[in-house]
Amino acid sequence: MKKKVFAVLMSAMMVCSLAACGSSTSTQEASTATSTEATTEAAATAASTEAASATASASADASVTGEVNKDFKLGIVTDTGGVNDGSFNQSAWEGAQAVRDELGLSKDNVSYLESHADSDYIPNIETFVDEDYDLIVCIGYQLADALREEATANPNVHFAIVDDSSCSDLPNVTCLMFEQSQASYLVGYVAGLTTKSNTIGFVLGMSTDTMNQFGYGYLAGAIDANPKVKVLQTNANSFSDTAAGKTAANNMVAKGADVIFHAAGGTGLGVIDACQEAGIWAIGVDSDQSSIAPKTILTSAMKRVDTAVSDVAKLGATGTFKGGVVTYTLADAGVDIAPTTDNIAPDVLTKVNDVKAKIISGEITVPKTKADFEAKYGDVYELDN
Repeated sequence: MKKKVFAVLMSAMMVCSLAACGSSTSTQEASTATSTEATTEAAATAASTEAASATASASADASVTGEVNKDFKLGIVTDTGGVNDGSFNQSAWEGAQAVRDELGLSKDNVSYLESHADSDYIPNIETFVDEDYDLIVCIGYQLADALREEATANPNVHFAIVDDSSCSDLPNVTCLMFEQSQASYLVGYVAGLTTKSNTIGFVLGMSTDTMNQFGYGYLAGAIDANPKVKVLQTNANSFSDTAAGKTAANNMVAKGADVIFHAAGGTGLGVIDACQEAGIWAIGVDSDQSSIAPKTILTSAMKRVDTAVSDVAKLGATGTFKGGVVTYTLADAGVDIAPTTDNIAPDVLTKVNDVKAKIISGEITVPKTKADFEAKYGDVYELDN
């Protein structure tokens, strides 16, 4: 169904901070739970991404300018990780609820639909289109093809997608991207300085260009902090298989790992469980996961999907939506380590904060491609399936 087109151009472009199970035929609302992940792949070339990217900066809690459309309708379509994945799907929903309350929108006008499988993506998007939603936000690169099809067929509907820039050529799509390698570098640095065995682990949800940025950053940080460190690596090939995550972590524990980082969404809950049972450190992803296992989570590599969803919703609700790419970085707190630092040794935290400042200043450049990583560290990034 057709919707009114927002006519006012965005007054300030942004490069800011920060990225379910259920019916595929009806909207629904969930209560806020703990945080967790699943992530995504940018399919556009670097050149097209840079051309579409915003060039001015805005704060994480961007203020609302312009009159708010109180009838504005916001829909979230999750990937298969689930809205209670404790990671980026959940973070997206929390951002949607926060902006709903901030702007005084109706509860009925801010909803989510969970996807059980890839086949749910298009039906879920079409449900929101048919119900006259003004902005539909797709969570994760796996929804990119479905988004392109629906955005092309419905040019008067506004869309956004987390962790994919392949649709940035469409004027009714905003691509929400993150420098996740920067946050991963920081937690890798923590792991490298914290390990007693000089063996740490990394469990990835799925090997893609975007997801591998977590690995490049983590290994780079760990090696820079501790050249003697060995990093065990596994690709779980799923964002929703907790058993696979637990098995991968248990195998690493058996090989001497005493710190394991996951970038695996719901699969990562299994990693955390295994670490808790083994009495070793786990590192969370996307959200501050310390509440899941307070004595087990060393820190988390945060990606502020909640902020990104909130920001794009504010633009839509005030008629200032604009397509293109918005990239969230460490410099504007769009990515970072978690604010909960109780389990990090004070001297380690001091060193990490120093490294953080050097990344922001440009003194340290974190690799986010295979070529950049191997140019400095060699071919040590090798995922076991």
